[in-house]
Amino acid sequence: MYNNNNSSSTPSSSSSSEAGDARSSQFNPGEPLRQPRTTPPVSDGISDSRGSPVLSNSGHNSSSVADALVKNSKLSATAAEFVPGCYASFQEDVYSDEAEGYYAEPSLAELVQDFVSHLNSSPGSFESEIEYITDTLNSWVTTEEILQELVELIYVQSTSLPNFAYTGARLCNHLSHHIHLTPPTGNFRQLLLKRCRTEYERREQSVKGDQETQKKFHSYVLFLGELYLNLEVKSGKDTPGRANVLLGALKDLLNTLFSHPDDPNLICAVRLLKLSGSILDDTWKEKGQSDMSEIIKKIEEILLDAKCSRDVRQMLLKLVELQSSNWGRVHTAAVSSDATPDNDPNYFMNEPTFYTADGTPFTAADPEYSEKYQEILDREDYFPDAYEQNGNESSCDDDDEMDPEIEEAFEKFCLESDAKRRK
Repeated sequence: MYNNNNSSSTPSSSSSSEAGDARSSQFNPGEPLRQPRTTPPVSDGISDSRGSPVLSNSGHNSSSVADALVKNSKLSATAAEFVPGCYASFQEDVYSDEAEGYYAEPSLAELVQDFVSHLNSSPGSFESEIEYITDTLNSWVTTEEILQELVELIYVQSTSLPNFAYTGARLCNHLSHHIHLTPPTGNFRQLLLKRCRTEYERREQSVKGDQETQKKFHSYVLFLGELYLNLEVKSGKDTPGRANVLLGALKDLLNTLFSHPDDPNLICAVRLLKLSGSILDDTWKEKGQSDMSEIIKKIEEILLDAKCSRDVRQMLLKLVELQSSNWGRVHTAAVSSDATPDNDPNYFMNEPTFYTADGTPFTAADPEYSEKYQEILDREDYFPDAYEQNGNESSCDDDDEMDPEIEEAFEKFCLESDAKRRK
């Protein structure tokens, strides 16, 4: 180690020493070197607690010094934790005023948004999650104001979120039966219908509004259709039925849409009728009303007079065709004892189907089926035991005769076919 306390060199110093000193002065400042940080400073003498000298630096090695320090230290491993006064504890940081926002309870709007987002992304989880959602909302809805806020939140989500109208209607139906709070102004279902009526009364302004207003109105119309199909109203011990108030509202909304036959309004009307047309038609017929016939008549007038686009015109034509075919529904098959080819489309369903040489299907519904059936059996590989795979007769003489059980079944089949044909 270089000694910086000697400020000058003797004249007898060699040139090499002078060069070394020059290099040393270049890298070492003129200040005295401080003690290494790894070795604690040791006084010339170590005294005990009474001030009596215990050990002197001179004549002892470093290990003795360390032993003396440990022996006379007042530090303890079992001492209480020391926290400097300028530092706050960890718990104080977590629960400080600045951190309260991170642990604040979510609002009702945030809660409903989370539930709706989950149901919209995973509609299949509705049945498994609805009880938890209902219990959570029941714990929140404690006043009339909160109930009204809940109705508004769900209504807005159901009429604005794409593809949520069906799930939203199911959610509304479940909550209408399971939200416990019933203030004087009405329960969940009654408040929801009041909210829908508010939009219903603005239908004439909405249908003629700008593009954004029309879009919101069309979403409302489709949600009301889903609500009519899914909302159950209980009356005494009777089976739950649909809300009749919505039936008249849907008729008025359809008339409003057809009274302003531009493409967006017509598309909305077609979607509503495809969604609920069969149920509306059946309900009106049960009441002896011809409302669906009046709607179809309006559609036909629009096809003749309105200047709608080709695609929308095609949609309207398909809708009229769908309604004329009983909304695509197949009649229930007649009782087997009363079944005939005229009243049962499945009458010949269990009969075998053959194909002619040119590939034309040949079934029991054809007039010449029973006469030609025997000829077909003679030519085709109908009995595997009697014919080879390629259709040629087997060379075994034992196979020339028909098995008695097969012969009996065949005769029975021919008799049944004859009886059906004569009917």
